Amino acid sequence: MEGDILYRYEELLKRALEQMPKQRAEATRFEIPKAKITVIGMRTVIHNFKEICERLNREPRHVLRFILRELATAGMFEGDVLVLQGKFSKGAIDRLIEIYAKNYVICPVCGAPDTKLIKEKRLMFMVCEACGAKSSVRPL
Repeated sequence: MEGDILYRYEELLKRALEQMPKQRAEATRFEIPKAKITVIGMRTVIHNFKEICERLNREPRHVLRFILRELATAGMFEGDVLVLQGKFSKGAIDRLIEIYAKNYVICPVCGAPDTKLIKEKRLMFMVCEACGAKSSVRPL
């Protein structure tokens, strides 16, 4: 009787393992993109702004709002570039992009960048598509 139960357990375990998805052999690591900037007079141009937003999987308007608020300046998004009023260093822009990614892209539970932002009434949440966690974020 006991051996029969053990046999069934091992058979069920084997079946369950066969139905599990195969792990990817190659895991791609998420890298926060770096800005390519040019300072022209009293303006700073981020040439790869659209590419940064695509890598972060966020709407350019949301990222733009964050950057403008943090830098306390004006700016506009034209085509693929962002033009900011004022002189800003590459390091300052890269730090802002890292802060944005930490607060609005990377899941605080599992660390995966596979998240999306959802607005419910006046609250904004980051929902992780990898682990299912739902975390509140500060609205912009």
